[in-house]
Amino acid sequence: MKRVLILCTGNSCRSQMAEGLWNSLGQPTWEAVSAGSRPAGYVHPLAVRAMGELGIDISNLMSKSVAPYQNENFDLVVTVCDNAKEDCPVFPGAKLTLHWPFEDPAHAKGNDEEKMVMFRRVRDEIRDTISGYLANRT
Repeated sequence: MKRVLILCTGNSCRSQMAEGLWNSLGQPTWEAVSAGSRPAGYVHPLAVRAMGELGIDISNLMSKSVAPYQNENFDLVVTVCDNAKEDCPVFPGAKLTLHWPFEDPAHAKGNDEEKMVMFRRVRDEIRDTISGYLANRT
């Protein structure tokens, strides 16, 4: 099984959605985990809702630190925000490291329905990027 670590600063939105999407799109050959350089301590409820719309349940995921993963081997490490690219340590056990910056939906303004527009857009951008990566690896 191939392993991917998806990194973000807070590990509450983008990296959590990416973990859920990668585990869905990459099965049975990939296992995804996510972590943050400064974990927020929660998974954003609108990220959970956006993923639920695709039939992917991330409500059981937790915001976690990158520290426990530093000495593990990964086929791929992906940073999904600029802060994580700068803040996160180098992973000597990573065969490949990529940077895919996505806008942070946690900064969306308005009521929940207005914020969901951004959560859906970012979710779909992440899905399309993962799908494209996986399609070029099979």
